[in-house]
Amino acid sequence: MNHGYAGWYSRQPDMIIDSHPLGGKRPVVFGTPLVYDTDGYVIPFGETNTAADFVGIASREIKSTVNYMEQSVGEYRPNEAASTFKRGTINVLCNVGTPVLGGKVYIRTALKESVPTAKIGDFEAAEDSGATVELTNCEWRGAKDVNNVAELCIMSRNRA
Repeated sequence: MNHGYAGWYSRQPDMIIDSHPLGGKRPVVFGTPLVYDTDGYVIPFGETNTAADFVGIASREIKSTVNYMEQSVGEYRPNEAASTFKRGTINVLCNVGTPVLGGKVYIRTALKESVPTAKIGDFEAAEDSGATVELTNCEWRGAKDVNNVAELCIMSRNRA
């Protein structure tokens, strides 16, 4: 059975979602891991971020897709209020590795030629030494579907 789309919560009621203005200059798609910038805006998790910086995940809580023909993709644009999923279970894309129930969650922070499909900020289910960081407050809730969507559980808030 498919899990749905990245950015949708997948279980209730144990979830916390806050709104924060989106910083930066580019849109952020639903399901993207987020951190705070120096002004308190949320921005995508990047190359220099650590697990301690992780704030949450851009979710579809209020906003829907911006293109009727592309229901699986939606985004927040700079200066919009971005729903930020901080605790609970949410669907995300997992492009590398095979998630298992209770498995470790990683975010890619560096590109490698050996993993040509990986992008900075991707959620992954396999450690890649020097190129990923482990989110110790998160775990996978099982396998990914045919679209690489998997349930990710944020067990506790990392940052307010």
